[in-house]
Amino acid sequence: MHGKSNSKRFLAYGMYILSLLIFGTNGIFVSHISLASNQIVLMRTLIGGILLTCLVLFLGGFDIDHLRRERIPLLLGGAALGLNWVALFEAYRLLNVNLATLIYYVGPIIVLLFSPILFREKLTGRKLVSVIIVGIGLICISGSVVVIGMNSLGLLCAAFSALFYAALIVFNKQISYTSGMQTAAIELDVAFFVVLVYTLCTSGLPHLTGNDLPYIVVIGFINTGLAYLLYFSGLQKLSGQSVALISYIDPVSALLFSAILLHEVMAPVQVAGAALIIGGAMFGEIKKQRN
Repeated sequence: MHGKSNSKRFLAYGMYILSLLIFGTNGIFVSHISLASNQIVLMRTLIGGILLTCLVLFLGGFDIDHLRRERIPLLLGGAALGLNWVALFEAYRLLNVNLATLIYYVGPIIVLLFSPILFREKLTGRKLVSVIIVGIGLICISGSVVVIGMNSLGLLCAAFSALFYAALIVFNKQISYTSGMQTAAIELDVAFFVVLVYTLCTSGLPHLTGNDLPYIVVIGFINTGLAYLLYFSGLQKLSGQSVALISYIDPVSALLFSAILLHEVMAPVQVAGAALIIGGAMFGEIKKQRN
């Protein structure tokens, strides 16, 4: 039984990490799409939600009993996913991208620090050291952060994006009966309606071109449908602290993929930051696996 439990946990780590690596390629595909950021996400949630909803229906349909039992965290998780993106886009617009990203990734740290209250998980000194190491690494990979003339509304949006990111993790940790596939389908569908309202009130509906279509298809089916299936399947089976620490693979992989595939130059401080994040996350997890 113990070996079977370890195998399931290892699989959960694999699914969660793979989803983060897929998320890390978002910038590669987005760089080839002419749409506004919120329009891209609207298409992502539309395609990903339809894909997973059809897949669930094809495989036998939704488990209504489980959905009723966990309808509140499912709906709140979907709303948090959509509002997370909405707030982040506004922060990108009102602040510089580096500062908005830096504040956004405070979300998982919030989850980790409050895990004793939220998930009744003991917060050890080792975990706190890991948070510090990862935080320093995140500042390093963010590069130059300009703080002159900061927009107060932009800072507020960035703060809300971090809170919604934390809320997404917390709500989904309350889902244990609904499968990862059904969770991903429902939450992407809910997120689509949230982003749709935001898009209609701002930039309007997207107008796709032939050049955009291949990249939209990839980012919708692979980087959203498949990635969120893996993300929610893994997240449900890992501790809140593990989810928070490992989530920083996302910005590190995005930096590395941009350097490799887009030939963007990584500054030495960013290389050091990536090493600190990976090392800090491993430092926080290794002892746990030994216990």
